Amino acid sequence: MLSNKGKTIVRDISWLSFNGRVLQEANDPSVPLQERIKFLGIFSNNMDEFFRVRVATLKRMIEVGQKSVTGHKGKVKMHLEDSPGRILEEIQMIVLQQQNEFNRIWNIILEEMKKQKIFLLNETQLNKEQKAFVYAYFEEVVRSGVIPLMLESLPDLPYLRDKSIYLGVVMSHLDNAYDKKYALIEVPTKTAPRFVLLPSKPGEHNIILLEDIVRFCLPQIFSYFGFDSFSAHIFKVTKDAEIDIDNDIATSLISQIEKGLKARRKGKPVRFVYDKEMDAGLLEYLMRRLHLGRRDNLIPGGRIHNFRHFMDFPSSVFTEKGTHHPKPFVHPALQGARRVTDIVTQQDVLLHFPYQSFDAIIDLLREAAMDPAVVQIKITCYRLASNSKIINALINAVRNRKQVTVMLEVRARFDEEANLEWKEILEEEGVKVLLGVPDMKVHAKLCVIKKKVNNRIIQYGFVSTGNLNEKTSRFYGDHCLLTANRSIMADINRIFHYLEQPALRAATLKEIKTLLVCPTSLRREVEKNIDREIKLAKEHKKASITVKLNSLSDEILINKLYDAAKAGVEINMIIRGIYCAYSESKKYKKQIRAISIIDEYLEHSRVLIFHNAGKEKVYISSADWMVRNLDHRIEAACPILDDSIRQELKEVLDIQLSDNVKARILDNELSNAYVQTKGKKIRSQIEIGNYLQSKIKPTTIETGGDRHRK
Repeated sequence: MLSNKGKTIVRDISWLSFNGRVLQEANDPSVPLQERIKFLGIFSNNMDEFFRVRVATLKRMIEVGQKSVTGHKGKVKMHLEDSPGRILEEIQMIVLQQQNEFNRIWNIILEEMKKQKIFLLNETQLNKEQKAFVYAYFEEVVRSGVIPLMLESLPDLPYLRDKSIYLGVVMSHLDNAYDKKYALIEVPTKTAPRFVLLPSKPGEHNIILLEDIVRFCLPQIFSYFGFDSFSAHIFKVTKDAEIDIDNDIATSLISQIEKGLKARRKGKPVRFVYDKEMDAGLLEYLMRRLHLGRRDNLIPGGRIHNFRHFMDFPSSVFTEKGTHHPKPFVHPALQGARRVTDIVTQQDVLLHFPYQSFDAIIDLLREAAMDPAVVQIKITCYRLASNSKIINALINAVRNRKQVTVMLEVRARFDEEANLEWKEILEEEGVKVLLGVPDMKVHAKLCVIKKKVNNRIIQYGFVSTGNLNEKTSRFYGDHCLLTANRSIMADINRIFHYLEQPALRAATLKEIKTLLVCPTSLRREVEKNIDREIKLAKEHKKASITVKLNSLSDEILINKLYDAAKAGVEINMIIRGIYCAYSESKKYKKQIRAISIIDEYLEHSRVLIFHNAGKEKVYISSADWMVRNLDHRIEAACPILDDSIRQELKEVLDIQLSDNVKARILDNELSNAYVQTKGKKIRSQIEIGNYLQSKIKPTTIETGGDRHRK
């Protein structure tokens, strides 16, 4: 396994290990079948993004002949033993292994589907009634979206879209196999559903894929040419998705992003995935026109590609429940409250998504939009829902004469286009839209609301670990602190003060006292907290660090953790994705305990706990421990100051650290072995839901003198 001079695991190899854990969920027979299919879709989607971003970056580095890459994220050093070429070789090997495992799991799932009388039919398996249905469906729904491209008549290979799937069509005569024509058809998944339910016997569900409907109708599509033999095989191309944004002050950020989006569509291929049964001549033609060599990421597979669509596999065909979790419930402090605002201005409330309802955030903003006393709302937005209730509340606030400022991060990767559209909508309504800081994404999740009561300004709002997105809040595990704490609100105001004029107010971030902010104080304060634990351990006092993150790759902080382990600090880590540290070493007095939990919910929150000689410091944060987050983004970590909330958050993490069902060990070999302990089986996502529900006190109602509990 490649490592950076033996000190850390290479980030890209660690990421592939994370996606291997996603594949484990698809392989787990205890997971409901439709969830297993969904995990295959997640695996596929993750792999697409990995190639579009990480593999593309490594290929760029090779092209310019560098052992390091420089840019707005700073310099990333690459040592001889982890050069881009070596990393790409190992990536290719791991990806092929995972693809083989993927195919094995998919074949098992197909057999399980058959047991439930769910059949995925192809164009050769249709009965008479189904053939008539497919032909009619093609004519009514599909044909208008099918535009065949005849390759012999084109001087150049047509532009192939990233994220699309294509059929490579071979036409020939039964009595003359040498007379062939080649064509390409983009499967029209943007205009027609990928999965189509076919007429079926009672108790059965037959499904056909959109590409197989196109395959069935090839004789109709190409009737003009007089061929009588057709074959068609799926392929897809993954392209470089990086957007280069230069520092040309004469060009606006928006213009650069729009230009970058157009360039992204024509990015260089970084992966070619194809049906291994594809006609050899057509395959050779495509490789030549795409300038792909045998050493490039060529991934042979089966008939089906773009499994990311399988995240939306029709749930109606399954009889079993697809989820173990109840619907989100109202936080106990907000139950029965007429207004969220009234509670938040009196006490801190920590929301745990997706167990507790995201509606509290929407209600808080809606109340502010209608409250005559509210004069101003400032909020950061990174990834928004497609029909965002957050945006609707902010627009209503403007219409009710409130001053609304939205820090809209238009550079959020793969959300750039949507955020440009939101910018236009917000500005048309009169919202002041901030576009961030040159060379830095604004990733902090912050809101401050100001209201004027009896000539006195009252401020309240929230700090969150996750995006303000009501759709993803249903399956992303995050924390959001609703608070009116003066020092926290003062710091959020300072951040917005800086964001409004970053070139003139750089010193403002240094005035922040309560929040830990990137790029100024978070790294420094984390290092100080680790050093304090090291000092306590050396004095033979209790010393511990508990960290929950999405990713850990920053070498400076990893080395700090190594120092802490050598000193005897107890370190517990919950890392969902990238984990570049070595957990085990003979030099450690106490081995680092690191686990990763992959389950139905995406573990997305970041939490930091330092024992601090019994006066624990507990933070929620938007920042992972990566160079890009700590040094090249605006991020915020917020202390939890309320004793009861601090205890609640600690108990939630204790439940996760006790998981022996969905937790995997993050060891030096990236084995992804499941945690196995004796005693009660603890599936943390189930137990956390039960724990939070147990805090709901039964309400009482009186009827005719009797008291009833409910």
